[in-house]
Amino acid sequence: MVKTISEFNLPFFNLKDVEKFEETPIEKWMPFQNVYDAFCAAVEQYSDKPALIALPPGDPMGESKAITYRELLAKVNQTANLFLSADLHKGETVTYLIPLCPQAYFTMLGAEAVGMVNAVNPLLEPDHILGIAEAANATILIATGPALSPELWEKAAYVIERMPSLKAVYVLGGGAECDGKKIFPYDELIAKQDASGINGPRNDALDDVVGYYHTGGTTGVPKLAPHTNRMQLSQVAISAFGLGYSNTDCLLAGLPMFHISGSIVVGLVPMLNGATLVIASPQGFRDPQVIGNYWRLVEKYGITVLGGVPTMMSALLNIPVGDADISTLRAGLTGGSAAPIEVLKAISDLSEVPMLEGYGMTEVTSFTTMQPQQGEARFGSVGLRLPFVDIEAAHIDEGGNIERFAEPDEIGEIIMKGVCVMSGYVQTAYNQTTFTRDGWFRSGDLGRIDADGYIWLTGRAKDIIIRGGHNIDPSIIEEALHEHPAVELAAAVGRPDSYAGEIPVAYVQLKPDIKVTIEELKDFARERIPERAANPADLTIIDAMPLTGVGKIFKPALRHDAAEKVFTAELEPLKGSGVSIVVGVDNHPVHGSLATIIVSGADKATLGNQIAERLGSYTLRHEVVWQE
Repeated sequence: MVKTISEFNLPFFNLKDVEKFEETPIEKWMPFQNVYDAFCAAVEQYSDKPALIALPPGDPMGESKAITYRELLAKVNQTANLFLSADLHKGETVTYLIPLCPQAYFTMLGAEAVGMVNAVNPLLEPDHILGIAEAANATILIATGPALSPELWEKAAYVIERMPSLKAVYVLGGGAECDGKKIFPYDELIAKQDASGINGPRNDALDDVVGYYHTGGTTGVPKLAPHTNRMQLSQVAISAFGLGYSNTDCLLAGLPMFHISGSIVVGLVPMLNGATLVIASPQGFRDPQVIGNYWRLVEKYGITVLGGVPTMMSALLNIPVGDADISTLRAGLTGGSAAPIEVLKAISDLSEVPMLEGYGMTEVTSFTTMQPQQGEARFGSVGLRLPFVDIEAAHIDEGGNIERFAEPDEIGEIIMKGVCVMSGYVQTAYNQTTFTRDGWFRSGDLGRIDADGYIWLTGRAKDIIIRGGHNIDPSIIEEALHEHPAVELAAAVGRPDSYAGEIPVAYVQLKPDIKVTIEELKDFARERIPERAANPADLTIIDAMPLTGVGKIFKPALRHDAAEKVFTAELEPLKGSGVSIVVGVDNHPVHGSLATIIVSGADKATLGNQIAERLGSYTLRHEVVWQE
């Protein structure tokens, strides 16, 4: 008898439901040794049901193409056999550099079955892509051909030229660039492979590594987090519990596959539970036509879960529902960066479904917390811990030792243990500061856990800047600026942004008696920063960099300054005759940081509403102090 996927659509009101779920061992919830076998079980149950529906590029409301679970398994088998025919061995990797399309799913599942998959952000600069492929030990590359995207092919060609270790390159839309020796047309060769099964050794053990996902952001030194069969299967169980996924679900897949949100949360997890994924477009949710037609797509395909990063949710607020029937929606899901409370409330009101905000990262496979579906929605919190994951807020010394766990509502660094947590980065040099001495994963985020178990993020112990769900390592900005002969010190921090959550800005202290303009520094940095998203939106020259007692740059002071400038500019139009508005930002024991707005000479009722409206789309908390 074929093992089947368990039913995860269970009540989730509070921590007691999490603990009840944990009474059954994880192996019972997901009784498989590997992802491929779990997928085969889903195919057995839902063979003729659409697994993927691909919308036509450039015309999201046009005629789509459906691929059933049975047909998808055939493509996965053919893809795996193609990789085996190219002499892919265990421990070797398939790196793919393609947009969102059915072939991305064939590649992910096929590569995981016989080797390791490594999805790379195709928008990265060529050197960065090369570094990731080399670190992943890639021997096969899947690339987008020049007929589909000359820019992406140019990047692929850069990698091919510098990686003689590549055994084969398969090209989507392949043409004249395919030489029949090392570079081949992807779809043409896939079609020649056996579709009935996998004809070679497989990654079939729970602790076999099946994927390398780059983290450390879209900029900075690429760190590779290994995913095992055990990690991904566990995530399928715990995220499905948190989200209540079932075979009746249909999701609009518009998040990139190089990000765990696209490959795991809105990929593997719903797919192994029999859901249907509607592939938005090669550009995903970055395609304005997809966003512009979002509510009509919900009606046309019966979308049940509204999912995306906070910036996408903000964009949807500008799209009228009109006469679209969106009654099939049952929940909304967001994560990737802090979501403004007002945005969550507004999108929940617009869609008439609860918004589930979760928290997770590449290193823990995906979500480790979620707002309870049937429980109390505490906007601003990322919810409760999910099953089989331990989460604490802790005080940790400089040696990586846990001094003590935080009391309820006391801020500490968020640390995690559990079945979906990685054992360490591929580049082991990073691991010493990634784990505590006794093995807890250090998230780098600061937060508090209240008496009911709800987790509230208050800031970051690490300096990563999260722009619209993408991580940016500030060191890449700082290193570029430090190359300028006039720069003594440079620091990059995140500035609050009503759309992207935060954007990078830089502060510079110049060397004595040397002058340079802000525009010159911006141009200098822009030429040296490999990713456009990391270019600082603003640059400030200051007399003296704020320093700690031991001489390190004190970044909280810079973050507060950046936030003060944004809020001051936002509120400037509200000033009138006799009206004074002064903004100050400082540390707060509960919220991490808090903006205090001191107002005098104004009508409280009128101006209070205007302030709330202008600042409500920011994640930074604020309070207004009224003075006579």
